[in-house]
Amino acid sequence: MGILLARRFTLAAMANFIDVLRLAADEGDRSRPILCSWRVVAPRPGPIESSCGLVVEAAETLGDPTRFDYIAVVGGLIGDNQWLSSEAEDWLRRAAAAGVPLIGLCTGAFILARAGLMQGYRCCVSWFHREDFLELFDEMHPVSDQIFVVDRDRLTCSGGASTAHLAAFLVDRHIGRAAARKSLSIMIVDEAMAAERPQPGLPSDLSANDPLVKRALLWMQQFPETPLTAERLARQLGVSRRTLERRFAEDLAVSPAEAGRRMRLAQVRALLARGEKSVTQIAAETGFSDVSHLIRVFRAAEGVTPEAWRRGRAG
Repeated sequence: MGILLARRFTLAAMANFIDVLRLAADEGDRSRPILCSWRVVAPRPGPIESSCGLVVEAAETLGDPTRFDYIAVVGGLIGDNQWLSSEAEDWLRRAAAAGVPLIGLCTGAFILARAGLMQGYRCCVSWFHREDFLELFDEMHPVSDQIFVVDRDRLTCSGGASTAHLAAFLVDRHIGRAAARKSLSIMIVDEAMAAERPQPGLPSDLSANDPLVKRALLWMQQFPETPLTAERLARQLGVSRRTLERRFAEDLAVSPAEAGRRMRLAQVRALLARGEKSVTQIAAETGFSDVSHLIRVFRAAEGVTPEAWRRGRAG
């Protein structure tokens, strides 16, 4: 595994990924790189600072990309300082042309997309960075309701703990399921998560157990300003409207429309509590047709107007 670190990369994304490989590579946790190995590479050897300020040393130059079975790009902070050098981007293009599978960890998917290496591929992006991604690559349709995506020779994940699960997927593929389970167990992770596992979303009073309902709630969270109809949501999830409504009723005892209303009201309360925006602005951001509509729905739920609720909280 070749590891390419962006400037201000996310240390946890790199560490979780490599530790699964480390624990699978040897007996116990002796850390000998027998069954798999990894190298941090860069255009020139030297220190690379992470987003938290800690430094990782790149010991090798880029060299021939075909010496690796995979190349993983670890992203970090969104912005101009996060990207790779043009030399490193060219190296990734050479790797792709030679058929080396590329991995985007955390915002590494941004880097692969910027290098033109995600065209025609499904791409996993955290729901938290979805809008940032679309601002830069509006022609793409990122996947934000799974923890990672494997599409032929491109593998991308949402970041955080998902990098460990993507590494476990690779260990399972090349070394075996027992080795993948051992790695995660030592890291105090209960079990390997499949790629389709929904990403954790924003806090909500709706606690779903059904995977389909969880994915639906995540989609609702991503589009608060333009609420999805049950028909459109069902289409997005690849099920019938009747199936979606039945699963919501069984799992949460509410309809998709009611769940969406409750989630939007939760967001309204959060924005009111911050005190930074007017009720009119909040109505526009949370999918209400106008401020009067928001006031009617909010009063029915809370017994007071949004402004009265905010004043009461401040008091």
